[in-house]
Amino acid sequence: MAVATALATATGAAAATSTTTAQQAADDLPEWGEVDSARLVPLQETGDPSERLNIVVMCDGYTAAEQDACAADVERNQNVQWSVEPFRSYRHYVNVYRLDIVSGGSGIRCDPDEEGGPDPDKVTPLRLVFSPGCDDPLARGVVYNNANGQGGGDDAGATPTGRQQHDFYLENYVAPELGIDAGAQNLQTLAVFNSFTYGGIGGTQATTSGGSPQGPLVSLHELGHSLGQMADEYPYSLRPTPGDPHPDREPGSFHHTRMTSQQMTDSQSKWFRWLGEESLSGGTIRAADPDGHESGATRGSDVWRPSEHSIMRWLGFHWDQVGREHMVARLTGQRNAGQMSLPSTPEGEVPRDGVVWVDTTQPRFHELDVTWRVGGPDGRVLDTGGARSLDLAGLDLEPGTVLHVEARDPVGPDGLDWVRNPSTNNTTTDSGYNGPRFVQTRQWTVGEATAPATPPTDPVVAGSPTDRPLAADEVASVQTAHPADRVIEVAWELDGRAVDGTTDRTLDLGSLDLAGGTHELVATVTDPAGGDPQTLTWAVDAVPPTAPRTLSPSLASVASDPDHGVWFDEFDMTLEPTDDPTGYDGDPYVVGEFRLDGDGWFNYFGFPEQEDAPFTFSHSGKVVKSLVYGSLGSGGMSKAAFEQEYDAGDPGGPFVPGFGTHTVEHRAIDPAGNVGEADAFDATVIPGAELECDRTVSGAVAGRLAVRSGTTCLDGATVRGGVSVAAGASLKVVGSTVSGSLSATGAEAVQLFGSTVAGSVSVTGTTADVTVVGSTLRGSVALTGNTQRQANERYSTHEGAYGPVLVGNRISGSLACSGNSAAPRDFGAPNEVTGSASGGCAGL
Repeated sequence: MAVATALATATGAAAATSTTTAQQAADDLPEWGEVDSARLVPLQETGDPSERLNIVVMCDGYTAAEQDACAADVERNQNVQWSVEPFRSYRHYVNVYRLDIVSGGSGIRCDPDEEGGPDPDKVTPLRLVFSPGCDDPLARGVVYNNANGQGGGDDAGATPTGRQQHDFYLENYVAPELGIDAGAQNLQTLAVFNSFTYGGIGGTQATTSGGSPQGPLVSLHELGHSLGQMADEYPYSLRPTPGDPHPDREPGSFHHTRMTSQQMTDSQSKWFRWLGEESLSGGTIRAADPDGHESGATRGSDVWRPSEHSIMRWLGFHWDQVGREHMVARLTGQRNAGQMSLPSTPEGEVPRDGVVWVDTTQPRFHELDVTWRVGGPDGRVLDTGGARSLDLAGLDLEPGTVLHVEARDPVGPDGLDWVRNPSTNNTTTDSGYNGPRFVQTRQWTVGEATAPATPPTDPVVAGSPTDRPLAADEVASVQTAHPADRVIEVAWELDGRAVDGTTDRTLDLGSLDLAGGTHELVATVTDPAGGDPQTLTWAVDAVPPTAPRTLSPSLASVASDPDHGVWFDEFDMTLEPTDDPTGYDGDPYVVGEFRLDGDGWFNYFGFPEQEDAPFTFSHSGKVVKSLVYGSLGSGGMSKAAFEQEYDAGDPGGPFVPGFGTHTVEHRAIDPAGNVGEADAFDATVIPGAELECDRTVSGAVAGRLAVRSGTTCLDGATVRGGVSVAAGASLKVVGSTVSGSLSATGAEAVQLFGSTVAGSVSVTGTTADVTVVGSTLRGSVALTGNTQRQANERYSTHEGAYGPVLVGNRISGSLACSGNSAAPRDFGAPNEVTGSASGGCAGL
C-alpha cells in the first residue's frame, strides 16, 4: 500500500480564518515539518483494511524536534500491547499506523503535573486536554476539547474543536490511504500525548500518555472499553472515596453481578462457565459469594466482579478469562462486523476441474481448522490436511455436486479453551465459538464447464510480516495468488534444509523444537504454469528473553538460601528486560512482567510518577495520587487508598499488612512474542527498623566486648571473645563473627543480621526488640522474658502480637523460649534447628 511521507493538515493560524475541516483542499496543507503538518507511517499491515481492525495511533503535543520521542513512545506502547493476550496471539488480525503530527509546543493543555503548573491556554493539533486538570491535581481523563475558541485570544470562536480536528486528520490523511471511511466501525484511533502524567480515556477515540510508565496500560484498559465493551471494575467514581453501593438490581455489565455462584449456574448466565477457575489475573473466579470479589463498576460495595484483579480494575494485570473471551471475539469479528475474515472463491457454480480456495487470517500461535466436504455441510470429509486450496481436477466430481468448507478457530473448550460460550450468535455479549466470529463456511456447486487456462502470475500475495523476526513457536503463513486452474505451490526451508509445511500454506515452527539462536526460514512460492519462483524470508528468533533482577540491599539472606533476602518493611526490585537484538532494526523495547505469590502477571513499568525508578514492594504499599502500588498485604499489589483502611465487614476487608514471606516471579516478552522462562525468588518482609548506631566497631576486636550504654553496632567485625549487653543498652550485629557467647540482660534491643555467634546466646528481659535474621548460632539459644514492641498496630490487631523475631537462622544447639510478651515468629522463613526447640519456639 502506498503511504504518503509528507502529509499535512492546516490548523492553528490557518484555521483562525476558516472553519473548514475535512473539506480543505490538499493544496492548502503545510509541508511536513511545519506546525500542524502530519504524515502516516504504517507500523504493521497484515491485510486489506476492509478485512482488519485498524488502529491509528496519533501523536499530539510533540514538536518537530520531538517526533523521534513520539515514535519511541508508540513503539513501547505497541510492544506492551502485543505482549498481552489476546493481542499477542491475534496480532495479525490488526493493522497499525502511526500518524505523526507536528505540534507548535510541547505537551498538552491543563497537564496537572506540568513544570510551572498546568497551562490553560495551550492549543495542540488534536486539542487534547486533561479534564479538569487545571483545577484538579488528580485529573487523569484526557479528552478532545470540543469548545470552539479553546485557546482564547483573537481566534476565540474560530478554532476548530478537538473532534473536528480528529475527523479532519482521519478524512484527509488516513481514510484515503486505507481505502475505508473515516467513520468505519473497524477503525480505532489512539491519541498518544506528550506527557509523563498518567491519563487517558476510552471509546473509539481513545487517548493515553506517551511518556507515563503506565501509558501503554492505559491504552489497553481503554481498548477494553471501546473494543471489548467492558466497564470499569474499580471501586470508585472519584478516586479518593468509595463509590456508592450498587442499587438492588442486576448490573447490565456482562462482567459484574449480584448473583451468587449457585444462582448464576442455575440461570446459566454471565460467567457461569468460568466459575471456580484459577483466574489469569488473580484469585479464583467467583460470583456474589462470601469469598467473592466485591466492588466494581465504580461502586464500592454490593456488586461483584469475576476476579481479584484484571486490567479493567488495576492497570498492569491482564484480562481475566471473562474479559479475554469477549476481547478475542471482538478481534476476530472485526469489532461490530461480527464476521471472521475469510476471502474465498465467490460462492456459486465453479468449473468441474477448477480450484476453489479460502484465505484464512492466521493467529500467531495456533492453526485454524479447515475442513472440506463433498455433499454439503454434513457430507463426506475430504482428507486435505487442512489445505486452503482444493483442486477439483483429480476428484472427478459430478456436475451438481455440492462442495462445502468450514474454517474454524479452535478457541472452544476442546481447543485453546479461551471461549466457553457455545452460542452461534455474534452480539457483543453473546459471541460463541460456534458463531461467525470464529466459524465461517463457504459453499459451491460443481458445474459443467471447465476452468480456462490462465497465464503465469506473481504467486505471492502476502504472508507473515518479514520486517520483524518470527517467534520460535509461531505459525508462519503465506497467502498466494489464486489462478482458476491450478494451485500455487509453497515449499519451506529452515536454515537451508527442506521442512514439511503443516498445511499447504502454513508451517508451525513450534512443532520443530528449534535450538536456541536465530534461524532463517524461507518460503519458495512457485506457479506451476511458469515464471520465476518468489521467496519470502524471515529471521526466526529462538533466543528466549530474560529479565534479570536487582534488589535493594537486604538485612541478610536466609541462612539456607542466599537468594532469599529479608527486609524491614519494604524492598525494591529493578528488572532489566533483555533480548538478543539479532534480526531486529535497532534495539527494540522488551516487555518485563512479574507475579506476586502466583496472583496474576503484572507489567513491569517501574514505579508510578517516577522516571526510571524500581518497583517498590512494601507491607502496605505506597500511595500515589490516591492509589496504592506494590502492596504485599491482603487484596493484592494495587488498591484504592481507602481500601487499606477497610476492616471486617468492608468489601475484601479487613486489610492486613503483608509482613511475611512472598514469592516473586519475573520474566520478559520480546518483540517477536517469545515469552522467556520465569525466574523467581523468595522475599521476607518483617516489621521493625534497624537500630541507629551511637558507636560502630569494625575489624578485629580482642577479648570480650561489653556494651554498657547507647547503641553499639558491630559491622564487619570479628570479636575474639564474647559480647555482653547491659541493661538499657542496645546491640546491632551486621555481617560479623563473635567467637564467644552473647548475653544480654535488661537490654533495650538486640539485632543480629547475617552474623555468626560461636558460643551460646542468652537474651533476657529486653524491653523493645529482639530480631535475629539469617545468622548462624552454633551454641544453645535462650530467649526469656523479652518484650517485643509492635511495629505495626494494624498487623498485630489482625494477626496477633508477635514476640522476638527469628527469621531464617541456622541454630546448631537447643532453642528455648519462655515468658516473652508473645510467641516468637519466623514470618514464613523457618529456622534450621539441629537441637531441641522448646517453649514458644517449638514451632520455629
